[in-house]
This record gives sequence, C-alpha cells and structure tokens, in this order.
Amino acid sequence: MANYSWGPQDLSAPAQKKLRQVPIERGMVLEDATSGWVGEVTRTEKSGGMRIIVLEDRHGKTRSFQAGFGFYLEGEPVEMVDPVAKAAQPKTMVSASGSRAVTGLKARQARASRIWVEGKHDAELVEKVWGHDLRVEGIVVEPLHGVDDLAGAIRDFAPSPERRLGILVDHLVAGTKEARIAAEAMKVPGAAQNVLILGHPYIDVWQAIKPSALGIKAWPVIPKGTDWKTGVLRAFGWPHESAEDIGIGWQRILSTVSHYGQLEPQLLGRIEELIDFLTTEDYGFLTIDQ
Repeated sequence: MANYSWGPQDLSAPAQKKLRQVPIERGMVLEDATSGWVGEVTRTEKSGGMRIIVLEDRHGKTRSFQAGFGFYLEGEPVEMVDPVAKAAQPKTMVSASGSRAVTGLKARQARASRIWVEGKHDAELVEKVWGHDLRVEGIVVEPLHGVDDLAGAIRDFAPSPERRLGILVDHLVAGTKEARIAAEAMKVPGAAQNVLILGHPYIDVWQAIKPSALGIKAWPVIPKGTDWKTGVLRAFGWPHESAEDIGIGWQRILSTVSHYGQLEPQLLGRIEELIDFLTTEDYGFLTIDQ
C-alpha cells in the first residue's frame, strides 16, 4: 500500500508518495479524514487568509473545513487547493457569516422586533460575524445581562406580530435552570406566536468559538464552583482577577474570530434561525437541546 503524507514532505523520512493536488469544485464529494464527515461541496470562499470548504451531508447538514491536506476524494487521499479561476466571472463578495454581501446599501431602518442575547460578549460575537446581515435586515441585537426574569422582560416588551422577539440563551439544555426559565417565559401572553427562544449547549458563548481559532486543542475543563471565565483565563495564563481582566481576555479571544467557520455549528444554526424568525411569519416556538 502506498505511503502517503498528509503534510509537507520530510526529506529525512522514507520516500513518500506526494498527494495529488485537486482544485475545489462545487458538487464534488469529499470525506474529512479526521472526523469522517462526508459531504458534497456546496460553497467555498477565502476568509481570514484561509480557504474554507463547506460540505453538505445526505441529511442536508453542513460543516466547514479548512482546505489543504486531510481529505479523501473517491477513496484517494488528496490535497484540496484553490479553485481554478474562471474567466469573466464576477467576484461575489461574502460577509463574515457566509451570506452574499450587499454593497452600496444603507442600513435598513431598525425593525420593532429584536434579538436578545444574554450578555455583552454574546452581542459582540453576533455583531462581528452577522453584523452585515443584521444591518441589511434592520435587526437590532440587545444584551439581557441574564435571564432570571425572562418572563418579566418579555411581558414588558409586549410581543406581537409586529414586535417579535428572538432570544438566545446560554446552556439551554433539558433539565437545567435555563430550560425551566425559558419554558415559563413562553407562557407570557403573545409569546407562543411571537417569541422564539433558542439556545446552545455551552456554559458560556466563549465556548461556541472553535478551539482551533485560538490555536488550542480544546477549551479547558473548569472545576464546578469556579467562575468559568475566570478559570479559563487562569488556565491560559492570562490576567483573571478583575472584571477588567475578563473584558481584556474576551477581546483577545474575540480578535481570533473573523468568519463563521470559526464558530461551532450549534451556535451558527441558532443565530440564522433567529434572523429568519424575525424576517418571516411562519413559526414561533421554544427549542431546547436534549
């Protein structure tokens, strides 16, 4: 069997067969060697100095991968490289969220509807990746600073078909305090049809950033009873004793994010669904991860 090398050749090692370089084409089916994910190439773009490939599996789910080594094409290990340039192809501008960028368009007047997130860090992350989309749609993101009185906040907002609410809750999984709070909030008059509460499984939105974006293998495991953000910064060896330290640490983390491919799909899908909810009129419900 041929001895393939996934990365640059080591001249001191035994002779290895150089991988075939294959230009990325929409419609080809690839397998990611690390995760085993198999899907059709639906989209590719250059972002943050990296070539990103989006693969859609047979269930319609998508995942993003960095081009290069680590792919199989029809069972053959290959190196995926930039697509072959096509003559007279107009350049499509893509926003950080992966959507088609709209140029020369003034921000739309803000809708009465809102997206609520739990805190300032959530709002800043959403703005960095989806800011273009939000301005095109006229959607404002507001931090809640906690969800302990979510029902009261929704009641004060008075949701209606013209004033809808999309709410993103941290750590919204079955059996948690957050799940109980969200379920009670959906009992507020008008919420069933005009409020959509979604969540991600992470303790904090920081975890929704892929570890690879920070150059680490995984987020640190923080013992129960320790403030999670403080524990993370301590594990990184960064200042962590004050609110200012946490704010500076977050800005360092946020600076590593430049596009949607650096976020976990559990967050990506939720934000896209909230935006759709505020710009269409076909549903309203609470979704809790199991």
